[in-house]
Amino acid sequence: MDLSTRYLGLRLRTPLVASSSPLTGSLAELRRLEDAGASAVVLPSLFEEQLEQEALALHGALEAGTGVFAEALDYLPELERYEVGPDAYLELVAQAKQALHIPVIASLNGTTLGGWVEHARLIEQAGADALELNLYQVAADPSHDAATLEARELELIQTVRAGIEIPLAAKLSPFYTAFSHFARRVTLAGAQGLVLFNRFYQPDFDLDALQVVPHLVLSRSEEARLPLRWIAILRRRLTASLAATSGVHAAPDVLKLLLAGADVTMLASALLERGPGLLSEIERELREWLETREYESVEQMKGSMSQAAVRDPEAFERVHYMRALRSWSSPFRH
Repeated sequence: MDLSTRYLGLRLRTPLVASSSPLTGSLAELRRLEDAGASAVVLPSLFEEQLEQEALALHGALEAGTGVFAEALDYLPELERYEVGPDAYLELVAQAKQALHIPVIASLNGTTLGGWVEHARLIEQAGADALELNLYQVAADPSHDAATLEARELELIQTVRAGIEIPLAAKLSPFYTAFSHFARRVTLAGAQGLVLFNRFYQPDFDLDALQVVPHLVLSRSEEARLPLRWIAILRRRLTASLAATSGVHAAPDVLKLLLAGADVTMLASALLERGPGLLSEIERELREWLETREYESVEQMKGSMSQAAVRDPEAFERVHYMRALRSWSSPFRH
């Protein structure tokens, strides 16, 4: 049974990838994930705010004492203690690449060009096998129209692509008016893969403190239906690699997404809840399902239920909306 697949030009042993999460931020946990069967790992994102913090820390260090003594204008403090996230991130990339035998994919999170190109190059030099651009943007300003925001993201992808040689993927949200069109433009801008989808974490209110607080809720299997739908639609329309993330918790989730056309399935919440050992369990069930149905490989079944392959391609679009509503049977009807 051949469970191998290709993603971003990389040959992976299975389609099971450990997505960006606290587990992938520790070298010890990365080793555990590899031992449990992860075919690749995506490191936690290096955030734009961390780059800004680095710049502000350096600026503050250089300005320290300038308003006190004239001699302070020539004072240059030791900078080691002002080093923040980015250097530690590059060290994690280098250590992971040296310690692991599976591909190491780095991740950058932001919406502006800033220092992205330079840090993308540094990540490449540290040894990353690929880079994932995590495009997380809440379009809250009513003065910014969709075309402006999309053009900004496309420019970011295009600029980073021109600055590095390793494969590049874009992790997108589903909140685009014409998603298929934007997905195609993302690939034309230079992304060799799409990661579908980014989950936007919703704020909450603390009623006692009357404060806005972050509220993290892990995904559930039902959320895999959204990437399933769009991967099935895009599979035969784009040549880019397609990664499914959000809602991948068990073997049935993996199988459905592969049938839709995913090249890999990425797990985060499920691994946080159940530990790396879940990977070997899913791999065993995946192998058993394929053998029972006499598939010889993952490649043989991949995309066999995409929109272009099924008898009823409109099942992925509006025509089944009323049918879905009518399928509900209330337990209080009888």
